[in-house]
Amino acid sequence: MSAVIEARRLSKRAGRARLLDGVGLTVAAGEMVAIIGPNGAGKSTLLRLLSGDLRPSGGEVRLKQRDINSFTPRELAARRAMLSQHINVTFPFSVEEIVLMGVGDRSPREAGALVDAALDEVGLAHFRERQLPTLSGGEQQRAHFARVLVQLACGEAEHGPGLLLLDEPTSSLDLRHQIDLVEAARRRAAGGTAVIAILHDLNLAIRFADRLVVLNGGKLAADGPRTEVVTHETIRDIFEIDAVVHQADGVPYVLPQSMRAAARSNAS
Repeated sequence: MSAVIEARRLSKRAGRARLLDGVGLTVAAGEMVAIIGPNGAGKSTLLRLLSGDLRPSGGEVRLKQRDINSFTPRELAARRAMLSQHINVTFPFSVEEIVLMGVGDRSPREAGALVDAALDEVGLAHFRERQLPTLSGGEQQRAHFARVLVQLACGEAEHGPGLLLLDEPTSSLDLRHQIDLVEAARRRAAGGTAVIAILHDLNLAIRFADRLVVLNGGKLAADGPRTEVVTHETIRDIFEIDAVVHQADGVPYVLPQSMRAAARSNAS
């Protein structure tokens, strides 16, 4: 399938610090990719570059064969939707008002069915009139996810399969809602959307995506199928922990055992 998003030799500097160093990545329509790596590896920086929120210090990003910086904000919003890691809303918007922010140029009446479907999908239909700040952190995260799903649906209705970017989307969610969100993303990919998510839970990342991209120190450390990327050696070298990798029905899963640093300290 054709590439929805393509990054070529992406680099990003902040003063003297190099946040990202020559990273390349291509994601096709219908593909699900999880970005993993330790803290400070450059994952959120990469996602913000792919979204067009940041401009690279070097390299380029092409969205649907076009330089991402050539889109107007309105054009970009119609072709990619992003759920950011931190969203702070203090005004007393209702859940429904938050979700309606995703409809773009459509009238609330035109987008009503999409809003209803998104609220049902995230399990917040009965909270639609509640003010967002009165909800738990996980419920607020689900409301914002519904908003992003509506934005994606509105854009894809006009421009075909788009790009869904998720930055640690499960950080505030309980186990059930983590799985619900992952399955919602899988349904979008089945419909042709290119989906990229940053996930810290390795086992959730494995469940989420058949392809894993590993960043370390701002560089691309691995990119491939989960069965090739998820190995004892990769986990040891990237995350500095010892872990056992098992497989169930051909899918790997990870059981962390000990911190390498602690083991070295005890040995000395």
